[in-house]
Amino acid sequence: MSKIDMEKVHFATKIIHAGQAPDPVYGALATPIYQTSTFCFETVEDVAKRNDREIPGFMYSRSGNPTNRTLELKIAALEGGEDCVVTASGMGAIGSVMVGLLSAGDHVVCGHAVYGGTSVVMRTNLPQFGIDVSFVDPSDLGAIEAAITPRTKMLYLESPANPTMQLTDLAGAGKIAKNYGLKMVVDNTFAPPPIQYPLALGADLVVHSVTKYINGHGDVLGGAIIGSAQDIALIRGNGVTKLCGTPPAPVNSYLVLRGMKTLALRVRQHCANALAVARYLEGCPYVKTVYYPGLESFPQHELAKRQMNGLYTGILSFELCDDVKGMNAFEAGKKLLNTLKIPAIAVSLGDPDSLVEHPASMTHDNVPKEAREKAGITDGLIRFSVVPVAVKKIIADLEQAFAAL
Repeated sequence: MSKIDMEKVHFATKIIHAGQAPDPVYGALATPIYQTSTFCFETVEDVAKRNDREIPGFMYSRSGNPTNRTLELKIAALEGGEDCVVTASGMGAIGSVMVGLLSAGDHVVCGHAVYGGTSVVMRTNLPQFGIDVSFVDPSDLGAIEAAITPRTKMLYLESPANPTMQLTDLAGAGKIAKNYGLKMVVDNTFAPPPIQYPLALGADLVVHSVTKYINGHGDVLGGAIIGSAQDIALIRGNGVTKLCGTPPAPVNSYLVLRGMKTLALRVRQHCANALAVARYLEGCPYVKTVYYPGLESFPQHELAKRQMNGLYTGILSFELCDDVKGMNAFEAGKKLLNTLKIPAIAVSLGDPDSLVEHPASMTHDNVPKEAREKAGITDGLIRFSVVPVAVKKIIADLEQAFAAL
């Protein structure tokens, strides 16, 4: 392990060195890819000692692998948690949290705007196992508290929410969760460190799709869960390694470790460029509303300033006017996306490429229309993951696309 005191170094130093040390066999600086399903022992007695945690090591890559473990330690340091378990995808992380901590008869309070896959889990899968879910406006702390019942075990939030960018006062929600003995889980995919630290604000667990900003190169699927050692042990044992069986391939963990080294640089540039694009869109006559926490006009801008460390994510959403050159917002939005030359029409975010999507027909098409609209996911809403380079070219591309409407 590194000799650097990780509590005393800058984020950019921590993200490079935390969890890593030169390979003890050959001294390799980069963490090797331990592409193996199983690990060997000298004696049967050593197996027993390993099972009893008397000696360190690994037995089977579903329950632990050196490459994956390095990534876990690094992400735990990233978020300031005691431990972390990584998974094969972001949904693997979310599902493992549910399996690891909930039982039949439990109740979950969830923000009404969440990722489409999460919404399906909450609306369809959990009820199949006897777990009820109530959806609330997470910006209203009173609504959160009013939804809590004696059976409530978990408060599940996204902040910023996907794709509306709505924020939750995480410190306030954390106090409510603590008062009622709930586990507060925050999906921090949209605002990874150094933008936001939910554990420091009162969350018990943080989940990430490391596919997005943490990896940052659009070539890996992965997820992570960070929290106390006790909670992570339950989720690892009951969810990731047993019922779900969702550990990542070691080569994927290696790629994420490599991608993380530039996280500090990438995130700051993503945020700066997204703010520039948001300001441009705010002045565009065809745009009705821009949803970006960094804008002074954003209704929760003061909250964003308090809990987002002066960085406001690289993602924004915007809604076109109801009548754009004779087209409604939905038709104009489709034409706009089809006319853009630089952004790819694709789900996901946090890549080196700009990605643009229509949530109602893409990431959230499996959410009932009534529920979508109640959460603010209208047919005219567009989500934009802004590239971390060449922002002037992105704005010029938007200009030509609007002119072509």
